[in-house]
Amino acid sequence: MPLAPEIKQYLVGKAMTGAPQAWHAPLDVIRANTYSRIALAGKVEEVFSIQDRYIPGPTADLHVRIYRPSDGEDLASLVYFHGGGWVLNFLDIYDAELCALANASGSVIAALNYQKAPEHPYPIPFDDCFATFLWVHQNSYALGLDPWKIGVGGESAGGNLAAAVGLRARDMAGPKPRYQLLINPCNERNFETASYLEYASGYGLSREAMIWFWEQSHPEPMKRYRIAVP
Repeated sequence: MPLAPEIKQYLVGKAMTGAPQAWHAPLDVIRANTYSRIALAGKVEEVFSIQDRYIPGPTADLHVRIYRPSDGEDLASLVYFHGGGWVLNFLDIYDAELCALANASGSVIAALNYQKAPEHPYPIPFDDCFATFLWVHQNSYALGLDPWKIGVGGESAGGNLAAAVGLRARDMAGPKPRYQLLINPCNERNFETASYLEYASGYGLSREAMIWFWEQSHPEPMKRYRIAVP
């Protein structure tokens, strides 16, 4: 299936900017460049309320942004983990997406700004996510939520984290997610699949970049793939 014309145009334009790969520039520069993504995210829909909270995590206080579509009680909810290779991105980039999702679903969205690799490699981001799921469940009545209608979700690296939260909850006593919303989840560390090889470059996120992202978060299992950093 060919690329949609607007996607092809976007990729051509991005290539022309000559933006460095993540490992070709200092990490603070790469992270600063992600602020431009806010403008690309689209118009932010109005919702009933947006609240920033800081909750206790295993190793630090965690920033959670709560998008509420109404003042109703016993609402369903989704604990959401953003993408970015476990290394990049922050909640402002996702305001438009999550406001729209809250309105369309009628669910409260609790989005977590988990701690990032390489400063905080696995299992720290995962532990942050699992702790946030438990916090939402434990505080469901105070938040106006139905404790039996709490899902977990995320995109890319966030999809990986949401799937892992579901697995841990399945295997231990305690609350279970009612559902998972996994958007292009990064759930397998295998860089030899047909898609990784056929679409290794030229499509925005390269095979080499994925190896680098995995290495930042999971350094020990990634030794065999290690790429040279100039």
